Amino acid sequence: MKTALLAAAVSLSASPLWAQDQMTLLLDWFVNPDHGPVIIAQENGYFADENLEVEIIAPADPSAPPKLVAAGQADLAISYQPQLHLQIHEGLPLRRVGTLVATPLNCLLTLADGPITSPADLRGRKVGFSVGGVEEAVLGHVLKTHGLTLDDVELINVNWSLSPSLMSGQVDAVIGAFRNFELNQMDIEGVPGRCFYVEEEGLPPYDELIYVAHSETMDTDKIRRFLAATEKATQFIINHPDAAWDIFSSTAPELQDELNARAWADTLPRFALRPTAMDEGRYADFEAFLHAADLIPTLNPVSQIAIDVTAQ
Repeated sequence: MKTALLAAAVSLSASPLWAQDQMTLLLDWFVNPDHGPVIIAQENGYFADENLEVEIIAPADPSAPPKLVAAGQADLAISYQPQLHLQIHEGLPLRRVGTLVATPLNCLLTLADGPITSPADLRGRKVGFSVGGVEEAVLGHVLKTHGLTLDDVELINVNWSLSPSLMSGQVDAVIGAFRNFELNQMDIEGVPGRCFYVEEEGLPPYDELIYVAHSETMDTDKIRRFLAATEKATQFIINHPDAAWDIFSSTAPELQDELNARAWADTLPRFALRPTAMDEGRYADFEAFLHAADLIPTLNPVSQIAIDVTAQ
């Protein structure tokens, strides 16, 4: 199974041979500025300082990493807090063990010079989405704060073509766009966008990107050292943003463009300065939100969703 995992993914890095403890980290997508602390920890030797050899793998299927961790084929995966709640209710043995990006990135995106100046203007309009379930619930909650329901809009699955479908006029708005990427992409292409930030539209705040591990077999000592290295990397990024960008972007030619440079600057203030820190209320509130939206049948206690590995 391990061989199959490696064959289905692209290994992005190799660590010094003297690191004794090996770990496998599955990213949520191809390498991008959201992964800054992980890449800087690797490039600056912070994982090696923690006696870790970390293999960083970009998935062939973005939905696969949490499932592979649940199947015991990787130590950690980068995933999303909203999806974690659902996955646990589906029976996957996962827990949040750390945070990478500590604020929502998701937004309801429209054209800056278009007719949508408020979510209330979406009545009778088309809204694109990529992933059903959570995104529909998020949109429904935003609409509710403006006196609308999902029945007042036409939902269109645009797959992963969020900003292109908006810029082409296929839809009037999209939900699930990341404010640090799609906004910059649209601006670069000369079609500025406007984001309605979900946490400002009544949605409970949440951690966008988190690290998840197998709830029963995780090695908390290795995870603590992994998070210590990424915390040190985050401090380096905050203290030396330009130098950190040079290091990060030098790892792959495709990172050396205007979009990634802009996204890097916009992502810096959103990295978790304390990746092990956990806000129990944040997880309880989002569990309650999903339950109210009928996306989960019961309410799990926070201890079944997220843990503080420093207390284990």
